[in-house]
Amino acid sequence: MTCFADHPSFARLLERHLPGTFPALSICVIHRGEKVWQDAWGWIDPDDQTMPVTTDTLFDLASVTKLIVETSFLALVEAGAIGLESRLVDIVPEFGRLNPREIASGQDPHTRARLPVEGRFRGMSVDPGDVAFKHLLTHSSGLPPWFSVYLLAADRPPPPPTHVRHYDEARWRSGLRAMVGFPFAGTIGDTIRYTDIGIMLLGEAVARLHGSRLDTAVNDLALQPLGLDSFTYNPMLNGAERDRIAPTELDNHWRQRRAWGEVHDENACGVGGIAGHAGLFATALDVARFGQAWLAGDERLGIGAELRAEANRLQVAGQYRMGLGWMLKADSDSSAGDLYSGSAYGHTGFTGTSLWIDPERQLVSAALTNRVYHGRHDEGIHAFRRAFHDLIVESVDGR
Repeated sequence: MTCFADHPSFARLLERHLPGTFPALSICVIHRGEKVWQDAWGWIDPDDQTMPVTTDTLFDLASVTKLIVETSFLALVEAGAIGLESRLVDIVPEFGRLNPREIASGQDPHTRARLPVEGRFRGMSVDPGDVAFKHLLTHSSGLPPWFSVYLLAADRPPPPPTHVRHYDEARWRSGLRAMVGFPFAGTIGDTIRYTDIGIMLLGEAVARLHGSRLDTAVNDLALQPLGLDSFTYNPMLNGAERDRIAPTELDNHWRQRRAWGEVHDENACGVGGIAGHAGLFATALDVARFGQAWLAGDERLGIGAELRAEANRLQVAGQYRMGLGWMLKADSDSSAGDLYSGSAYGHTGFTGTSLWIDPERQLVSAALTNRVYHGRHDEGIHAFRRAFHDLIVESVDGR
């Protein structure tokens, strides 16, 4: 295994970002089908430093969860159960009951502040029946970026996670009743508006198409076929010990505790911990193995070559360059750095996680951190990601 950790640039990068940007880091790099780097640094408890991070540590994947749910949906498309142009209301009919739907303000997902209605949309409405699954996969549905679903799902936060607590499905049902009536933020298909709400609804569609709860659906459709055993929603409810899980933010807004053993994202937590947009935990190795399956066109994905190529082709450009679920590398200032090729695709998560794939170099990199441990301000995670990915390319190109 190539010893990237001995690279002087990496030592300086760690010194610059650990523990100030994040107290825990786990990475895995696969090059030409070979695992060339797997390591972990930091502490589960950065104050006491009694529990070191290992390569078996589970990290809250945040929006990297979306890739698993979207892959599950694409497997259903490949199987003929649904089409990209099929309408959301065909599977979730209650989404169309409030029609027409007004275009109104949403909320900022990080500050929770209300967002103004764009002037060109004032007084306009849309037909929710026009939202196709392709719109959800490309974030061009016109749905709002975010609403505080967690406050509508129940009248209080869930209790702290334990091994004996049970999943509360009533929270999801209450949240869903609210989501299907939310106003839109713009017209359907006009541009990209990155929306957690859209992927939460996609997750519900995946569950209904599979005939099971979402966690069972993604396990059957995407995780179990690839042997990705570390992936789990609600890790403590599913047997993981707390000291194996990287903690995230001290939530003084809603839960009044540090999120540890439970998903950081309030909406995912508020609906019971299982959602399409966030909630999965995993190791860096399994995240990288998932990326390798896409890169190699692993038949166990259940997605044929034509649909895989479509997923990694530019579908819509705007706030991001989107394929079908995958983000394509930005033309400038990409979190994949400057040296990954222009054909690279991947995704990041708000907790400080990322997966990037460079097909020209046959390169996969998973970097998992808990950068929200210190709060929601950026404080260096973007700079770390860019430098980390550039260092990987410099190293593999010199092998």
